[in-house]
Amino acid sequence: QVQLVESGGALVQPGGSLTLSCVASGFPFSSYSMGWVRRTLAPDLEWVSTINRWSNATYYADSVKGRFAISRDNTRNTLFLRISNLKPEDTGRYRCMRVIAQHSDSRYTWDALGQGTQVTVSS
Repeated sequence: QVQLVESGGALVQPGGSLTLSCVASGFPFSSYSMGWVRRTLAPDLEWVSTINRWSNATYYADSVKGRFAISRDNTRNTLFLRISNLKPEDTGRYRCMRVIAQHSDSRYTWDALGQGTQVTVSS
């Protein structure tokens, strides 16, 4: 079955950096676009970033553009999110998703989510 397992979350000070990882199994990773969403204090999941299967197209929410970088290693079935210049409002649970449809640069349909990894930004 499809499994997505995230890691790398931590407590960091404002301005700090982290790299999150998501290891995928149970499906042909290189055949899917992948992405990240997060749950902050807001009630809904917030889309963060998406990368296509060939890594030649990446998309970011305006709130993270210029600070976050998504990448993938298809040989290791692993998705990454490098997050820099962290702000307190970036605090939340970050989850990777398997994308099955793209409707626009910022709207996607996903069919699998990992359990997530917690990022807390605080001094």
